[in-house]
This record gives sequence, structure tokens and C-alpha cells, in this order.
Amino acid sequence: VQLQASGGGLVQAGGSLRLSCTASKRTSSRLVMGWFRQAPGKEREFVAAYSWMGGRTHYADSVKGRFTISRDNVENTVYLQMNNLKPEDTAVYYCAADNTLILSSIRNALQYDYWGQGTQVTVSS
Repeated sequence: VQLQASGGGLVQAGGSLRLSCTASKRTSSRLVMGWFRQAPGKEREFVAAYSWMGGRTHYADSVKGRFTISRDNVENTVYLQMNNLKPEDTAVYYCAADNTLILSSIRNALQYDYWGQGTQVTVSS
């Protein structure tokens, strides 16, 4: 599975951006696609994920209420709508996918088999 991410950029605090990630194929009904981010000098952290089975969404507490993850079923694409962005959201955002995750592993970057290239999100104060 290849992942193609896009949509990063520079925005002022309070602004919005939308990230997209398209998977080359969906090989399992258990596909999970998610977003992680990594700021300079920090570890990669979970942001949000979408589970095709059951259509469940998962969010980090730091983005809950501001970010929304959704899917385009036809294109095997997930979107991350980011509203009310804050300077602390500045990071390289990575799309990830896996076909065998269990619920307890969705927030663990090490459990994802497929990764897209990163896209930079910069929020100025």
C-alpha cells in the first residue's frame, strides 16, 4: 500500500488547513488510516485515526474539538480538517495505514505498516 499525503502549509493561529491522504488500495475491511505528527526535537505523536470497520474515529486529546478526520470511500482517502490551529500544532504531519490493527494499538505509531511522506504544517502566532 502506498500513501500519498498533501495539504500542508503556513497559516496564522486560528486558521484552518485540510490534509489529505490517499491509499493506493484498500486490502482489508479492517483498514485504519491515521495521522501522526512530529515537531523538531520531539517524538512522533498520534493525532487522529479512522477505522473503516465501524467507521470509528479516534483523536488525541490535544486536537479533540478542533480537528476532524473523515473519509472518501470511493478514493480510499482520509481527510484531516484542522480548525483553530495553534502554534503548538506546528509539525511535520505523517499519514499512516495498517490492515491489522486492534483498537488498543491505533495510537501507537510502531504498529502501523505503511507510511506516507510527511507534509509540513506551520502555524504562526
